[in-house]
Formats: sequence, C-alpha cells, structure tokens
Amino acid sequence: MKPPVQSKAKSKSALAVRPGYEVGYGKPPETARFQKGQSGNPRGRPKGAKNKLPALHEERMKRIILEEAYRTITVRDGERNITVPIAQAVLRSLAVNAVRGQHRAQRLFAELLAAVEEANRKLNAEWLDTAMTYKIEWDRELERRRVLGITHLADPLPHPDHVRINMHTSEVRIIGPATKEDKATWDMWLDHKEDFEAEIEDLEAELLTETEPRARKLLTEELEKSRIIVSFLSKVEAGTL
Repeated sequence: MKPPVQSKAKSKSALAVRPGYEVGYGKPPETARFQKGQSGNPRGRPKGAKNKLPALHEERMKRIILEEAYRTITVRDGERNITVPIAQAVLRSLAVNAVRGQHRAQRLFAELLAAVEEANRKLNAEWLDTAMTYKIEWDRELERRRVLGITHLADPLPHPDHVRINMHTSEVRIIGPATKEDKATWDMWLDHKEDFEAEIEDLEAELLTETEPRARKLLTEELEKSRIIVSFLSKVEAGTL
C-alpha cells in the first residue's frame, strides 16, 4: 500500500528537516536556527548598558548616605542641647564609648583616627610637592623672561613670590591673589591705599579737637580699622605678608 501524498499547501508550510537530524527541545530545524556570525538580536544591547543600572543605583545610594550623614539632629551636650550632623553624633557616641572602656569602640576609633591622619599626611605631602614644583618652575620661567627682555607676558597667578613654604613645618601659604578675580580685588584695594592713608591723617586731626566721648570712640574705631588696612596693603606691596 502506497503512503498518502501530502498536499502542496502542507508541504510548503512544513519545515524541511535533513535526514538523520533529530528535531526536538533545544534542536530546532536547521532553517530556523541562527546563522553562524549573525546575532539573534541585531540591534543588541547598547554599549555599556550592562553596567549602567548598577552604576546608577550606586550613585543614588551614595547620595542618600551623604544626605543622611549630614542631616542635623539635636543631642544633649552636658547641660544644653546642640544641633550636629548625624555623622558627628555617631562619632561622638563612638568616642564616648571608647573612653568608657569598650574595647571594640576603642579599636574602631583608633583605626578611624589613624586613617584620617594618614590621609591628611598624604594630602599635605602632595600639596607641598606641588607647591615646591610650581614655585621652582615659575621662578625659572620668570628669570628666563627677564634675561630675554620679555615683558608683554602676564605674571602667573599665584605669583611664585606669593607661595610661602615653611620647610620646618611643611606648611604652604598663598599670600597673594590666586585667580584673576582675586587679582582684580587686590589691585582695587592697592589703588585705594593712598585714600586710606589720607583718611588716617584726617581722623587723627579730628581726634585732636574732638572732646565728646562717644564721637571720640567712633573716631578711634575708624582710625584703627584704617590703620589695619594700610598695614595689610603695605605688607602686600612689600611681599612680606
């Protein structure tokens, strides 16, 4: 008996299967399989999308932690209530427990203190190295300009003469303007130095004739302020601040 002949419609819709190739779970027909080197999702995942969600979650958690750490609360301090950030309140509680003899609090507080001191030491060392390099390099550049007669270039901010380094304590101070805005403000004050000097002379003259106690007190206070300003500006001009 001959097997029944399939209709053309049915044969067209049927999936062609290679003889000897088993079709089943995990084994789709060859015509339905992804071709080698061709992605099943042509558009694919955007580059970096895999790590975007964890990164956003991490940033959000950091923001929440910082907001909570610096949220202020009221705590008891001896006979009075004070308002402090939560982070400070927690550290204060830790320090108190350490003083009371709790070994775990003592160890944790000592570790935190050591970590902060080490971080400050590294930061100070980096700042000192940066300041020294800046001062040395700009001193060389300004000397080069002087030798070559270059006068059209502006001085750096801060000026190397304004970078003061204490080699005994490793302390670095900037005694002059560090930005263009600072420079404009300093120049404005220096331009008015003569005005303050004239004001000192006027105030001193008024004090010689003024007898009313309240007026003399006001004149004396204004005179002291003007003298402080002139003294400061004189040090700025001399570079001895």
